[in-house]
Amino acid sequence: MRLTLAAVGRLKAGPEKMLYDSYAQRMAWPLALREVEERRKLPAAERMAREADLLLAACPADAALVALDRRGKVLDSDGFARWVGTRRDTGAGDLAFLIGGAEGHPEALLKRCALVLSFGPMTFPHMLARILLIEQLYRAQQILAGHPYHRA
Repeated sequence: MRLTLAAVGRLKAGPEKMLYDSYAQRMAWPLALREVEERRKLPAAERMAREADLLLAACPADAALVALDRRGKVLDSDGFARWVGTRRDTGAGDLAFLIGGAEGHPEALLKRCALVLSFGPMTFPHMLARILLIEQLYRAQQILAGHPYHRA
């Protein structure tokens, strides 16, 4: 199973990138970070649609899509690991996780997703969402391997 994190914006050098890279290096599953940007000044709805197009273009064509969105399903770490494990065990070749821009994802993109995932009702900076996601992917990997990291 291959993982793609497609995100709006660029993670610059600094503590956030160092932390992201630390978790990314621990991943046993192949992982690609695809960063996209729309630099034109567009109305919010157009910008969301354009960012969705860029995110989808950054993903493998047959990937199961997971959008991070405040309107999504809240899972605990075990539940998330079970969801990922089910995809792995049923032969999913690619999982692509989508982190949108400031306006979020358009409804049309959310409808295409196998899972719309929320980290809860709080709002997090998009760069921090990457770190939360990569840590939870690493934790899922460890849970599925029976490693004690999850309980430490």
